[in-house]
Amino acid sequence: MAKNIKKRRKFLGISQAKLAEKASTSPHYISQIELKNRFPTPEMLEKIAKALEIDSPQLFSTEMNYDEAVKRFQDLFLSEIGATASKAAEAKLAKLKKI
Repeated sequence: MAKNIKKRRKFLGISQAKLAEKASTSPHYISQIELKNRFPTPEMLEKIAKALEIDSPQLFSTEMNYDEAVKRFQDLFLSEIGATASKAAEAKLAKLKKI
């Protein structure tokens, strides 16, 4: 869970201080959680999850690999752009052939 909090926080590009502010706690407390020195209450887990824009069960997921998710999203996005660009280029070429 601590690793997932840290990974998600870094994925969002926010500091421990910003996460603490969003979750209404202290940066020291967030640091202690990420270092596995403290375990948050269920209420605090909910606040942290909300601040990280995920559901609290995701904090415990062993499949939480944001780098891989980002890569998959980028690949999908780029393939969609490529397909759209290809269709647009074909349409322009067809118009030019008619001229």
